Amino acid sequence: MNRRLRNFLLNYGFYLVMALVVLYFAANSRNFLAIDNLFRLANTAAPSIIIASGLALVVMTGKLDISVGSIAFVSCTVGLLLILRQGVPIPLGLLIILLTGALLGAVNGFIVVVLKVNPLITTIGTMIALRGVAFQLTEMRAFSIPEPLRVATNARLGPITIDIVVALLAVLAVWYLHTRTPFGRQVNALGNGEEVAARLGVRVGRVTFLTFVLSGLMAALGGMFLMFQVDSINSQLGEGYEFTAIAIIVIGGISLFGGQGSILGLIPGALMLTIIQAGLNFIGASPFAYPFVRGGIIFIAMYADSLKSFVRQRGRFAEEEGDEGIRLTSP
Repeated sequence: MNRRLRNFLLNYGFYLVMALVVLYFAANSRNFLAIDNLFRLANTAAPSIIIASGLALVVMTGKLDISVGSIAFVSCTVGLLLILRQGVPIPLGLLIILLTGALLGAVNGFIVVVLKVNPLITTIGTMIALRGVAFQLTEMRAFSIPEPLRVATNARLGPITIDIVVALLAVLAVWYLHTRTPFGRQVNALGNGEEVAARLGVRVGRVTFLTFVLSGLMAALGGMFLMFQVDSINSQLGEGYEFTAIAIIVIGGISLFGGQGSILGLIPGALMLTIIQAGLNFIGASPFAYPFVRGGIIFIAMYADSLKSFVRQRGRFAEEEGDEGIRLTSP
């Protein structure tokens, strides 16, 4: 295959697939491309985008945090129960949700950085443990959000809901942090090798710890808007969102191997997953097909990411071989 065509397909193949999927669903459902429906899709995708924006910073360092769904659940549970049971003012309760998320992210960071436990093992453990904590706090019951909060969060400007606005602001804030600050450059340096980053003067432990804190904070914020969308907390809140966020990240062009990608790619990545699920619903597909399709998308996205990484490494190796050859043959 021509190298340019191969690179084009690796970098933009998902966008071509997304266009074809949209055209297919539009051809089979009259109202699929209606403006109101498109805004509903964006509204549905908003919590996932927020959660993925924080997780993306961890992924860019070459690590994973699969506890974000459980952090969202626990944080919202703690904040809402304080509002309902202890009479905590709503603004303070919402702030507690965010602080709880950041604190739980700090726990992950402490275990990874100080105790030197593998990030995947760490976050598998906290994912299971935190969901158990939330089950204990809620006793597996659902709790509705207060009426004033329901009214406030349903506010909109025409078809644009507050969820969409906050998701866009979250992505822009993380994008700015990643591309315009020394911290963002240090995150990229870690993704390209911790030993090299350390030799360049990057405080590896500090940067890693902060990425987990930010991941926890954004997980709590995304969980909050997920709670607003369903008007309650329940035992399914945040369940599976860690894998949805990873799929969004990879589809959006951020490599799971670290050091590659743009935060802005999360928006089309999230919309693609949401469009596929909504399109299946529009054409009357079985709900049992959704997990299968989502799993297939995640597998293909990860395979494409692995393939891109292999191609990049082979390209670097070829360049190094060429440079070595030039040095050996030069007089």
